[in-house]
Amino acid sequence: MGIIEKMRLDGKAIYVTGGASGIGKAASYGFAEAGADVAIVDINLEGARKVAEEIAQATGSKTIAIQADVTNPEEVEAMVAKVVETYGKLDACYNNAGIAVNAPAEEMTFEQWKKVIDINLTGVYLCSTAAGRQMLKQGYGSIINTASMSGHIVNVPQPQCAYNASKAGVIMLTKSLAIEWAKRGVRVNCISPGYIGTELIMQAENLKPLIEVWNGMAPMGRLGKPEELQSVLVYLAGDSSTFTTGSDIVVDGAFTCF
Repeated sequence: MGIIEKMRLDGKAIYVTGGASGIGKAASYGFAEAGADVAIVDINLEGARKVAEEIAQATGSKTIAIQADVTNPEEVEAMVAKVVETYGKLDACYNNAGIAVNAPAEEMTFEQWKKVIDINLTGVYLCSTAAGRQMLKQGYGSIINTASMSGHIVNVPQPQCAYNASKAGVIMLTKSLAIEWAKRGVRVNCISPGYIGTELIMQAENLKPLIEVWNGMAPMGRLGKPEELQSVLVYLAGDSSTFTTGSDIVVDGAFTCF
């Protein structure tokens, strides 16, 4: 099989959490355009259905929409079961759902801290282990998690200690699972995006001053685009990355290089 064929995802079944918008939506399009059948998972079922329909029409992918709260173990297990029931297997998954809260540490409420950790870290753990159990039974599979450059640096000027801690946790969780499952056919990797100009970020009036600061600090002078993450995600999901596990691939326009 040549490299072009290995980069294709034809016949593969993949789910994407947080797939109704932003990075998750772009990832879902990328997987489908590479030939995969994609389950769009989101707490917002209406949004997931809309994206699933758009992708099916644009690519011919066999898509489904699933509502799931990634912090709820029962819903996560049911989500994985639905994917397997629909497609007969689970080749890869992208655990991407996440949130950010900007609040000074001394003012942050316990509820704010817990919500960020529950979604960003515990949610990735629940999805990774639920997917992992299915993949271990199959003897193969690729798990991809969304970490962040914020797992490597302390972002400024916004205070976001919970987000930074959660994403650093995702990186170490990814590496730990990769080691546990390396000899059992299941690969686990994460990507660490820099500032990505999703629709939500670009349309938020309160973030415009921050975007100016971020762009001023960025070596490339701009935010990344969601579509600029697609190729690395397709690589990690497919057969050209069979020796890649335990990796954290930073895609940040060199933001963390200084």
